[in-house]
Amino acid sequence: MLREEPAMITRDARSILTALRSGELPADSPAFPKGVFMVEPVNFRLSADSASDNSYMNIASGVDQDRALEQYIGLVEKIRGVGIPVKNFAGSAHTPEDVFPNNVFATSPGRFIIGHMLHPSRQEETRRPDIRSYFRALGYQEFDLSVEDCVAELTGPLVIDRLRRLGFCGMSGRVDEAGLAAMHAAFNLRHTLYFDLVEGEYHTNVVMAVLAGRACLVHPESIADPKIVRALDAIYPDHILYLDDAEKQAFAGNCIALTHKDLFMSETAADALRRSSRGLLESWGFRLHSHPLDEIEKAGGSLRCMVAEIYQGASDA
Repeated sequence: MLREEPAMITRDARSILTALRSGELPADSPAFPKGVFMVEPVNFRLSADSASDNSYMNIASGVDQDRALEQYIGLVEKIRGVGIPVKNFAGSAHTPEDVFPNNVFATSPGRFIIGHMLHPSRQEETRRPDIRSYFRALGYQEFDLSVEDCVAELTGPLVIDRLRRLGFCGMSGRVDEAGLAAMHAAFNLRHTLYFDLVEGEYHTNVVMAVLAGRACLVHPESIADPKIVRALDAIYPDHILYLDDAEKQAFAGNCIALTHKDLFMSETAADALRRSSRGLLESWGFRLHSHPLDEIEKAGGSLRCMVAEIYQGASDA
């Protein structure tokens, strides 16, 4: 039986700081996953409907399907190379963007969550039986948001401090208030702070990341309310990296810490890091791993979007 706890969804950053000070957000949950799952890019191509609200995608650019697959395979090998298990699922010719599964499927301890995608080209992904069957067989409790009246693109709009079970949700066309509430419940979060992204930003995980519950990267100008950025500075004192425009545009915010120290981002992102940014990450004890993903990045996402986290299931308890 999964234990439910009192929870809050709020726009008021002050209430999150109060909860932190009062002990309502203890650092007592797994900060990073036990493994990840990924979907190989088969018949990789750009989707016109996704391009309608993803300014990082250039629908006119050509893609090299073989090169995209080669880059994907190299990333899987690099992640496995630091001892992180990777479950690989086959891609489908019917779902051109399934190389980005973190928007569609996610887990939290004991739970498997299926998102509700905005665009029809991605809604088909939520119905694939292999990923659903895999987690059912492992005993995960299923939360299927794809059948609910909402938009909820999971860990695209919702960046989670897994250590504290604290959510940060940037509102855009890729999530609505019903989806926000559904994700908050499905991920079993204690508190969620939600806020508006500036016009032109579609997913929070492109402009912000929480690293193993102990550091934060954010592009301040992508968040509409400056009070949210000041709150992040208070939540992660002396461990916040403010990305500049060039770093954000190169997907430096679309990164993920898969262990307490192993931080992964694309080669494009790593090459764009200022010396001061890299120095901060290293001073916090992170070891940076990068891999070329420029072919896949033509679709408007990067490394974080390719990696769906696996947290422990019922069979692990």
